[in-house]
Amino acid sequence: PKGDLVENETHRHVILPNTRGTAAVAHFDVPDNGSTELFINLQTNQHLDTAYGGYCVFAVVESPESMTIVDAIAKAISAEGKKPTIISMRIL
Repeated sequence: PKGDLVENETHRHVILPNTRGTAAVAHFDVPDNGSTELFINLQTNQHLDTAYGGYCVFAVVESPESMTIVDAIAKAISAEGKKPTIISMRIL
């Protein structure tokens, strides 16, 4: 759906922690304003489970091989002094 999230669902259902390899909805310091941005946790970020209303985990990188690719992308981009950012992706 287009537009911002109506509600941050972090605490609405079973809470999935922001552990390495999970994907979560990005938002500012207002919990109910996430939209189309997401991030993959490169390490466990326990503080994101509660910070600013929590960052809702909705997916996980399925295989070790896929996480190796995520790590390689993050390392290559970080070497350039930038934040790891993906402009677009195709979800299968």
